[in-house]
Amino acid sequence: MRGFQRWLWLVMLASMANAFAVESTMPPHIIFILTDDMGYGDVGCNGGKFVPTPNIDRLASEGTRFTQFTVAAPICSPSRTGFTTGMFPARWHLTSYLQTRAGNRACEQADFLDAKAPSLARALKAAGYATGHFGKWHMGGGRDVTNAPAITAYGFDEYASTWESPDPHPDLTATNWIWSPKDKVKRWERTGFFVDKSLDFLRRHKGQPCYINLWPDDMHTPWVPADDVPRGDKPENFQRVLGEYDRQIGWLLAGLKELGLEEKTLLIFTSDNGPLPTFGGARAAGLRGSKLSLYEGGVREPFIVRWPGRVPAGRVDERTVSGAVDLFPSVCAVAGAQPPEGAALDGEDVSAAWLGKPLARTKPLFWEYGRNNKSFKYPAGRDRSPNVAVRDGKWKLLVNADGTQAPRQSSGQAELYDLEKDANETQNLAEQEKAIAARLRQLALDWRRALPKLEGK
Repeated sequence: MRGFQRWLWLVMLASMANAFAVESTMPPHIIFILTDDMGYGDVGCNGGKFVPTPNIDRLASEGTRFTQFTVAAPICSPSRTGFTTGMFPARWHLTSYLQTRAGNRACEQADFLDAKAPSLARALKAAGYATGHFGKWHMGGGRDVTNAPAITAYGFDEYASTWESPDPHPDLTATNWIWSPKDKVKRWERTGFFVDKSLDFLRRHKGQPCYINLWPDDMHTPWVPADDVPRGDKPENFQRVLGEYDRQIGWLLAGLKELGLEEKTLLIFTSDNGPLPTFGGARAAGLRGSKLSLYEGGVREPFIVRWPGRVPAGRVDERTVSGAVDLFPSVCAVAGAQPPEGAALDGEDVSAAWLGKPLARTKPLFWEYGRNNKSFKYPAGRDRSPNVAVRDGKWKLLVNADGTQAPRQSSGQAELYDLEKDANETQNLAEQEKAIAARLRQLALDWRRALPKLEGK
């Protein structure tokens, strides 16, 4: 009997050693936190003064903060598509937020992201990752669009999502709308709900690398911080919602530590588009523009990468220009996954910058928003931008698709800014730098003309 017990003990030790060896050689767990409608200046580490954000700031102090990161669109659905596919969203016929079928047609867009599009989750799943999506989706489903593909069609093993999805979680959707006082999980509890789902997913997949979309939506209006607070887009509501959001980021970090996964997890933090309202530009840290604008306030976002022991701690990278479309190839590089064969991704691998080596981008970044004046919403005054933009190095040019400036401008055919010297886009240098303006104008218009047209449009 003693011999058998010794043998059993040796088998158990060997099994534990093998499990440890597998876990120690695994690629990292990856959690992609995509905030909804967060301004560049909302967080303390970017100069935000609305309310302390110690836990988000901790991500920056324990990781690297990037100041030159931009999303693929200044509005929800196309922005999320850029992260998901590694491609400019209009290539997949997404131009604005997904809504009713009639509204989508008016915006010259599809009703949902084609499930045949490249998907980061699908690529990681093929590389052995368990994949989960917990949070807002908004790439198909909701309103009168009842035939959107399931979230699993994009490579996710599990999900729990909000109303704007093909299969919203019943605890979040007591009524047929984004939010209701009748919801079992109240609006101010949603981030906590999604954080708990994410931690549980990790707990249940020990020994397997996990990729998680953690996409909360409480930072999007309406700001509802508690049961006894009247709904409204007031600064005091915003402050309380942001404070609770930050607390839940702290709960996520505590959960990772409890699971022993703190040093085994690559955590990426950003947002889908700029803020609205901006409170006089303060939420965009003084950057011109807002949500619905191609100026920096609409597309430049906080971007923090944390991976203890691998990503330099306390570093600020002000040199690397990167965009949402870069997430796909960069995460694949870190995870040892392969993008789908033949996929013409618009992004490039910037993972070396995440690990401490700033990069010079080799391809321009492009944006478009606003194909007509009837179906698209715009910010007022000087925050309304032309509807096509390109960034190449330090230069950013904006122009309308017909070759003109925005309607409010009386002369000229483009707006050109040196973002190294003028991130707030106050000095149009198109007249002083005519050769650069002409080259970028042609580049932007050629790109816009090459975008595929929606069938029937």
